[in-house]
Amino acid sequence: MSKILLEFADVFKRALNTWLILLKIMIPISIIVKILVEFGLIKTIADLLSPIMGFVGLPGEFGLVWATALATNIYGSLLVFISLSIENSYTVSQVTVLSVIILIAHAFPIELRIAQKAGARLWFMFLLRFFGAFILGWILNYIFNFFNLYRSSINVLLISGKSDNSIIGWGFRELRTYFMIFFIIFILLLLIRLLEKSGFINKLNGFLEPGLEILGMSKEAAPVSIIGTTLGISYGGGLIINESKKGVLSKKDMFLSLSMMGLTHSIIEDTLLMITIGAALSGILIGRIIFTVIVMILLIKIINFLPKSKFEKFFIR
Repeated sequence: MSKILLEFADVFKRALNTWLILLKIMIPISIIVKILVEFGLIKTIADLLSPIMGFVGLPGEFGLVWATALATNIYGSLLVFISLSIENSYTVSQVTVLSVIILIAHAFPIELRIAQKAGARLWFMFLLRFFGAFILGWILNYIFNFFNLYRSSINVLLISGKSDNSIIGWGFRELRTYFMIFFIIFILLLLIRLLEKSGFINKLNGFLEPGLEILGMSKEAAPVSIIGTTLGISYGGGLIINESKKGVLSKKDMFLSLSMMGLTHSIIEDTLLMITIGAALSGILIGRIIFTVIVMILLIKIINFLPKSKFEKFFIR
């Protein structure tokens, strides 16, 4: 029993530390969004970003959500999304497309730097994730429209209906959102800990490992690639940096592993996070995995076509 309590306390401490770090990002974002709302600038921003977001069938204001994700992280973007959702109604289709774009392209200052430090060219990882997000977003939007899927309005876990828009009402609503985000972080970390202790993640890794050979990676690249895919770039990227320094991974393995992680990573935590705002699992998980496999196969063909010197010159730092 004491061991269970220690595990519980450790998860709580990790969640609290993560939450306190996020508060430094979320509080300024809340204030900025409130200012934009009060001065009617959300519509101005939406009008400016409409041509870009319209390409994937999304309202212009979603550009502000994605821009926040690119500059900060997923939690920061969700805070902007929640603020917009209080006064606007969105469909499951729209939120799924937005979620996929955010899942592929977010936290660029940190995650692109990790990929660069691990050995990949910064420009390539940026283009892969940025345009990969747009392309998959466009594909999903086309499929949803063609088959008339996910037209119902979303039900966001973090929103409890429209609230008082006064400063006091806004303040209480933001506090509630902050604490709900802490609760979600804690539950996600607790779930991941349970999956680790139960051996589920190891079994999942074992299940995924054979598929990496199809994607052109050797057995040496399997552990770090799968850890990055299931738990995130910070985990996988850090391992790749260490393995690269030891000379365990080839440059090809390193590049393909980072590319795969760039398109699909943290499939447990991030996927569950997007479900809380109403995104459909078929798009944010299945669609993303299928898209990643297709892109990886194309990358392998390009690499095999190029001479080794050209591949290293253009794609390896």
